[in-house]
Amino acid sequence: MTPRIDDDKVQGLLQDLRITHPDLHAIVQAVRALAHDATPQCTERVMYGGILFAAPAQYCGVFAYSAHVSVEFGKGAELDDPHGVLEGNGKFRRHIKLSTLDDIASKHLKHYIAQAHRLAAEPSQ
Repeated sequence: MTPRIDDDKVQGLLQDLRITHPDLHAIVQAVRALAHDATPQCTERVMYGGILFAAPAQYCGVFAYSAHVSVEFGKGAELDDPHGVLEGNGKFRRHIKLSTLDDIASKHLKHYIAQAHRLAAEPSQ
């Protein structure tokens, strides 16, 4: 199920993406559905050229590039990566690149989004 869009900026970004890159639009919509499935109280906002998800703390974002979609995790370095799909080597952030809808399942994106949400909900130490 595709989540309802309550934000005009999110709606505008998605409309632009649907027109310019329909294949990537489908991937972004599938990622949005996973983010909302992970936590029904999820909110969205456009920032840094993508859509950030929070519930209430920010836990991930989805960004469309010219040839792929990237799901970004601000605390990605703290995520367990049993499937070896997280990319990046910075101090905090990690991402997963998606080129097809099939990548969502094969890269176990649901697992990483749920884990990121749980991590974001933990009290800071």
